[in-house]
Amino acid sequence: MFSTVLIANRGEIALRVARTCRELGIRTVAVYSTADRDAAVVRFADRAVHIGPPASKRSYLHIPSIIEAALQTGSEAIHPGYGFLSEDPDFAEVCEAKGITFVGPSPTVMRQLGDKAVARALMARAGLPVLPGSDEALTGPVAAQETARRVGFPVILKAVAGGGGRGMTVVRNPEDLLRAYGQTRAHARAIFGDDRLYLERFVEDARHIEVQVLRDTHGSTVHLGERDCSVQRRHQKLIEECPAPGLSEDLRAAICAEAVRGAEAVGYVGAATFEFVLTPADEFYLMEINCRLQVEHPVTEMVTGIDIVREQLMVAAGLPLTIRQEDVSPRGVSLECRVNAEDPAKEFAPTPGSLSDFRLPGGQFVRVDTHAYPGWRVGPDYDSLLAKTVVWAPDRAQALARMDRALGEFRIDGSGLRTTVGFLREVLGRSEFRAARHTTGLVDAMTAEVPRSADAT
Repeated sequence: MFSTVLIANRGEIALRVARTCRELGIRTVAVYSTADRDAAVVRFADRAVHIGPPASKRSYLHIPSIIEAALQTGSEAIHPGYGFLSEDPDFAEVCEAKGITFVGPSPTVMRQLGDKAVARALMARAGLPVLPGSDEALTGPVAAQETARRVGFPVILKAVAGGGGRGMTVVRNPEDLLRAYGQTRAHARAIFGDDRLYLERFVEDARHIEVQVLRDTHGSTVHLGERDCSVQRRHQKLIEECPAPGLSEDLRAAICAEAVRGAEAVGYVGAATFEFVLTPADEFYLMEINCRLQVEHPVTEMVTGIDIVREQLMVAAGLPLTIRQEDVSPRGVSLECRVNAEDPAKEFAPTPGSLSDFRLPGGQFVRVDTHAYPGWRVGPDYDSLLAKTVVWAPDRAQALARMDRALGEFRIDGSGLRTTVGFLREVLGRSEFRAARHTTGLVDAMTAEVPRSADAT
C-alpha cells in the first residue's frame, strides 16, 4: 500500500478521501487554491500545498502545479476525486511518466471511454444495448439532421467530451435542430475545449439507473448493485437512491450483468459507473461510463458496507479487491440529497455568501459529507455543493421519513445565501416520488408549477 497520497481535489470529496487514507495509515497531502486556504481538508491533511489562485484553470486544473506538489511531498499516488482532472487522460499520462500512480483507469481506457462516441461504439461491439443514434461524432449539421430523421424525434445532442450533466440539449422537433446544434457545439467548446457532438434518441418518461463496478488487475470484477438517479435538474442529479426502487430482480440482475460485461470488455481497472436509461417498458440502454468516483457513491456504501475509496486505493496499489461478488449483500435502503447553495426559485442559480450559521443533522444512520463550517465562505469560483446528506433505513418508507427529518434539522444561514433544502423536502413529499413512479422529468414539472420561495433554513 502507498505511504503518501496526494488528493487533487477540494471540498467534501477531498476530505472524504483523506479520511479513508488516514484509516489505512496513509499520509495525506492536500492541495488548495488561495480561495481554499482555510478549507477543512487543509486542516485535516498531514500536509497542504498551495497550488495557485482561485481560478480552477490556474489551480485545480493546472497539471504542472499538482505534479510539482506531488513530487515535492514524495507522494506515490494521486487520488483525483471527482470532477476537475479525475477523467483527464493527459493528467493520468503525466502521472505515469513521473512515476506517480494515478488512482483510476489507464490513460488509454480513460481516453476511449471519455470520448462518448467512441465509448458507444466500444460498448455496442461488446454487445451492450445502446440507444439508437450516431455511430461516431457528428461531422456537421447535415449529419445531425440525417441521424435525427433515422432515429426519430425527440433526440438529444451530447458533447463527446461531456460529463457532469453538461453539454446536452434535448431537441423535440426538426425545426429546432440546427439552432440547437450550433448552441450545443458552442457550449461544448467553451466548457470542454472540444466542440464535437453526437446524437441519440431521447427517451421520454425515463429513469436514470446506474451500476457501480469495481475491477482489479487480477481479473476480478464485482458490481455493487444499482442506484436510481432520476431526480435531476438540467441533467444534474439532486437525489440518489440505492437500490433503485421498483425494479424486478430479473431486471436488476440484467442491468448489473451488462455493466460487468462492459468493464471486462475494455479491461477497466478501478471504480467505474455504468449509466443506463430505463424506459417505461423496462427496456434499458447504456448512456455513458464514468471513469471515476461518483458524487453519489455513499448510498452504495451504506447498503453494502463497502468503502469504495478503500477498494480504489487497494486496486491502484496492485492489490486484489478485498471482496468477491458473493460477499456483496445489500441491506436496506439509502438516500442521498445534495444540499447546494442555490436558489430553486431562480432556476437553481448559485448563491455565494459567508456561512454565519451551519448546523448539521444527526441521529441514527445519518451521514453528512461536508467541508463547510460556520464562517466558511461559499465563493463563486467552484460548484455550489454544501453537503451530501445520506441516510439508511431497513426499508424505503423509513428511509424517506429519516431523510425528511434530517433535512429539517439543517440550520444554514448567511448573507444572500439560499439552499435547496426546502426544495428537496418538497420532492420527498411528492406522491410520484413516494410511490417510486418518478422520472427524470420530475423537477422540470415541479419548476413549471407555481413559483416557490427558497427555503428558510
